Amino acid sequence: MTVSIDNNSGFCYGVTRAIRTAEEELKRGQLFCLGDIVHNGQEVKRLEQLGLETIDYDDLRTLHNIRVLLRAHGEPPSTYHIAHNNGIEVIDATCSVVKKLQERIHFTYTEHRDAQIVIYGKAGHAEVIGLQGQTNNTAITIESERDLNKIDFTRDIYLFSQTTKSVEGFNHLVELIKAKRSESRTSAIFEYNNTICRNVANRVAKIKAFAAAQDVVIFVGGRKSSNARVLFEHCLEANANTYFIENSNDLKEIVIDRDAKVGICGATSTPQWLMQDVADALLATNQATLS
Repeated sequence: MTVSIDNNSGFCYGVTRAIRTAEEELKRGQLFCLGDIVHNGQEVKRLEQLGLETIDYDDLRTLHNIRVLLRAHGEPPSTYHIAHNNGIEVIDATCSVVKKLQERIHFTYTEHRDAQIVIYGKAGHAEVIGLQGQTNNTAITIESERDLNKIDFTRDIYLFSQTTKSVEGFNHLVELIKAKRSESRTSAIFEYNNTICRNVANRVAKIKAFAAAQDVVIFVGGRKSSNARVLFEHCLEANANTYFIENSNDLKEIVIDRDAKVGICGATSTPQWLMQDVADALLATNQATLS
C-alpha cells in the first residue's frame, strides 16, 4: 500500500487566519468564540484544550465584559450591536472574502429597496445568517431549484452566492432563473454575482484530478461543513471508491486492499494535522509507505 496526502487540501486562508488569531489571543487570557470556530470537531477540540470556550447567541446576550472571537464565517450587524451594548471586546476574524460579500449585499439592499436579494446558500448556515443580516433578514435563501418558487420573476432580482457553494450549482440556478424570466416575459432586472471564493472554486478541479489518480480516496472532513460535502461529492464523482471520515477511528469501517494506492484529502475546514493523523494510522496498520 502507498499513501499520499493531497497538497491542495486543508485550511483555506480565511480559516487559517481565524485559527492563528485564536491561538495568539489565547495567550492574552480568556477567550470565547461565537459558535464553532471551524466546522471540524477535531480542530474545535484541539483549541478547547488550549482554552478557547465556545458560546452561542443566548450566551452572548447574557455575558458582559469578555473577549469574543468572531469566526471566519462572518456575523450579522445584530451581533456587533449586542457586543457593544454588553461591553464585549470583539476579535473580528471574519474572512476578507466574506466581508466584501457582506458589503456588496448591504450596498445592493440599500440602493435597490424594491428588489429581491437572493442568496444561493444553505439556510441556517453561519455565513448565510451573516449575509441575511445585511438585508435586515429580507433576502431570499435558495438551496436548490426546488426553492425557486420563493422568487417573483416579474420583479428585479439580484443573485449572490454563499462563498463555499458549487460553481456548477450556481450556474445551473442562473440558467433556470433566466428561463423562468423568459416565460414570464418580464423586463425586470436580473443581475447575478458569482461570489464563490476562488480558493474554494479552484480546488474542485485539483481534488477531482487527485481522486481520479488513486485506487481509494479517504476524504477527511467535518459533518457540519458545507464545503466538505461539496468537495466529497466531487471526489466521489471522480472515484467511486471514496470514503468520508471524520478521524482515523473511522478507518476501521473501511476495507482497503493492501496493494492499493490510497489518497487522503479534505475540505477547506480540515486541518493538515488531521489528514496526517489518518495517514499515520494507515501506515501503522498496513505496512504502507508514504508517497
